[in-house]
Amino acid sequence: MDFVVNVTTDTTPTRIGIIGCGNVSGIYFGAGKRFQNLEIVACADMLMERAKAQAEKYGVPKVLSVDQLLADPEVEIVVNLTIPKAHAEVALAALEAGKHVYCEKPLAVSREQGRHMISLARQKGLRIGCAPDTFLGGGHQTCRKLIDEGVIGEPVAASAFMLCHGHESWHPDPEFYYDKEGGGPLLDMGPYYLTALINMIGGIRRVAGAARITFPERTITSQKKYGTKIVVGTPTHIASTLDFHTGAISTLVTSFDVWAHHMPNIEVYGAEGSLLVPDPNGFGGRVLVKRHDEPEWREVPLVYGYTDNARGLGVADMAAAIRSGRPHRASGDLAFHVLDVMLGILESSEQNRHYFPETTVERPKALPLGLQDGEIDL
Repeated sequence: MDFVVNVTTDTTPTRIGIIGCGNVSGIYFGAGKRFQNLEIVACADMLMERAKAQAEKYGVPKVLSVDQLLADPEVEIVVNLTIPKAHAEVALAALEAGKHVYCEKPLAVSREQGRHMISLARQKGLRIGCAPDTFLGGGHQTCRKLIDEGVIGEPVAASAFMLCHGHESWHPDPEFYYDKEGGGPLLDMGPYYLTALINMIGGIRRVAGAARITFPERTITSQKKYGTKIVVGTPTHIASTLDFHTGAISTLVTSFDVWAHHMPNIEVYGAEGSLLVPDPNGFGGRVLVKRHDEPEWREVPLVYGYTDNARGLGVADMAAAIRSGRPHRASGDLAFHVLDVMLGILESSEQNRHYFPETTVERPKALPLGLQDGEIDL
């Protein structure tokens, strides 16, 4: 069923403070210009010069320390772009300061941290949101619509692959990708794939995994730290099986150990056909369908907007939800379920047993058709 567009009419932008002005921050600063209901009013970073550079580039009026930003009464939502093992500390401090929080993925690096964050937010009547928001892009919302309309029938299975040779060849500070806490391809890239699968199929009830460290030491080849060695502290090739509450079964393989491959990003297999899903690390991409009664795969036009790099869409959606009182889509509950599943996959490998997630989650509500760029529904 398509939803009637009800665009936010509150013309007062929600005021945003960004903590963490590193590699990913630029697209979030740009979201303050793109989305009508957002205004970036302050930023902070451990390296003050980095915060100053982003503030100057994007016209942000205040460069503050982290403590100053958390104490600033003008800031309504803190966008937490710190490294994974700092996500919980910063988020909890923001919640204690009475701020809503939107985190980069993953939500945290342990279930204990995630539980504390969710519990504190509920106790204080505040919202937690979390990346990824790519599942709100035109490519994935089109896939969701096709599934909801029964084009491939009931989903019975899926396969998903995130295969590369790590990030040390391009990222200026790649060490955290190999940290024991919060590192590895599953906690780094798994949220994109798991969130996309949950958006299409629903919550996950059981997982199994197998994991290894293939290269115990890595060498940085990006220019800033060229030649620096990294000791790997976390598995870098993880294969897993996911059982969904609906009965569907999926494989998910994430790896920093693969030089080249021909595997799809995601395919969903239904009772009446198959669906090729675009890269969940992006918002657009090609959508292909092959039904049992069709001779060839066919490309399906994208019927939703936000097909370019629209990071920050989840923040805009949460801001609109705060104003209207509706649930937000890239929610803390969704992110905690994803975290629970990822940790369970790793624990399954370590403990030679299935893991049954302690959490469950409903699929986020689909976006309405007809949104213009910069708009979000009420």
